Amino acid sequence: MAKHWADFQYEIYLNGMTGAVPRLPTDLTRLEELAELRLAPGPVGYVAGSAGDGSTARANRAALARRRIVPRMLRDVGERDLSTEVLGRSLPAPLALAPVGVLQIMHPDAELAAARGAAAQGVPYILSSASSTPMEQVAEAMGDAERWFQLYWGKDREVTRSFLGRAKAAGFSVLVVTLDTQLLAWRPRDLDQAYLPFVHGVGTANYFTDPAFRAGLARPVEEDPNAAVLHFLGLFGDPGKTWPDLAFLREHWDGPIVLKGVLHPDDARLAVDAGMDGVVVSNHGGRQVAGSVAAADALPRVAAAVGDRLTVLFDSGVRTGDDVFKALALGARAVLLGRPYVYGLGLDGQAGVEHVVRCLLAEFDLTLALSGHTHPGSVSATDLAPDTTA
Repeated sequence: MAKHWADFQYEIYLNGMTGAVPRLPTDLTRLEELAELRLAPGPVGYVAGSAGDGSTARANRAALARRRIVPRMLRDVGERDLSTEVLGRSLPAPLALAPVGVLQIMHPDAELAAARGAAAQGVPYILSSASSTPMEQVAEAMGDAERWFQLYWGKDREVTRSFLGRAKAAGFSVLVVTLDTQLLAWRPRDLDQAYLPFVHGVGTANYFTDPAFRAGLARPVEEDPNAAVLHFLGLFGDPGKTWPDLAFLREHWDGPIVLKGVLHPDDARLAVDAGMDGVVVSNHGGRQVAGSVAAADALPRVAAAVGDRLTVLFDSGVRTGDDVFKALALGARAVLLGRPYVYGLGLDGQAGVEHVVRCLLAEFDLTLALSGHTHPGSVSATDLAPDTTA
């Protein structure tokens, strides 16, 4: 019998018999407001903030809200199985934790707490290149749990090569290459506070511990941290990269490679041509291009173009279980969850991360069942009401 994630609600109700209530809201859309109240403005602004006036982040939520689920009745949904296969890996549900850097600004346990929380619930954890904890420490904390590595593809080939070798040695099985952050966007919320963690050496742990990065320094990081930060800033992004450059990554990574930040079907087709294994339809949660197309609006076209040839994943705007259902109906194989688990981390450490994962999947399990489904693979566009605004 498959695990029913929905049983989490009964656990909560039974705990209530002793007067206990959840430490965090079970409506995950409330976490941002709670984080704003309890945590420092710089870190919360860095996580919650978006490019420009925030229009893309709002559009992401609106695009998901426009789609409405059409439940079907009198179908046997007594036994459900949320498990799915993604990139050759068996997952307990169509969910992974998205790569989010500099988690030290939200909680002292940082990426270790997030990774342990993901491992405890069996969902993949995608570690950011811009982690505040070296990848080897994160891997050790996860044991044999599923972990993927996100690459910020910078200017220094030797650092990239070193990162890929270290990640493979540490048991990271999938490479997720972020394409939409070759330059840092105009983010007024951070600019107004002059808040960028990297300039203080936060989010640089993978770089500062890397032999290829350290070889490029005149003096060791420990002796001249400011020079190390400047060196990092100089190589972090590379706006000169083009599609043929992907051959370098394919040459140095023998597992699946997923391109994150794809919004146009022609770019998805180019990913196929380059021998990639998947794409993440994503606008970086609205953090990179103000006025961008909403990720959920881009998803159906990308899925239609390449869904039969590579794995289509989705992020940007996912907050609830019904969002997961809608993303699958629009063509995604699985979703990546970002900001909500980071708020959970900031508010309650590893326990907060696990709370977010369990709430999201309990709500998804219930949405699936109450809409007449027993498995994520049976959800399709026919389960959504037509978008009358299109």
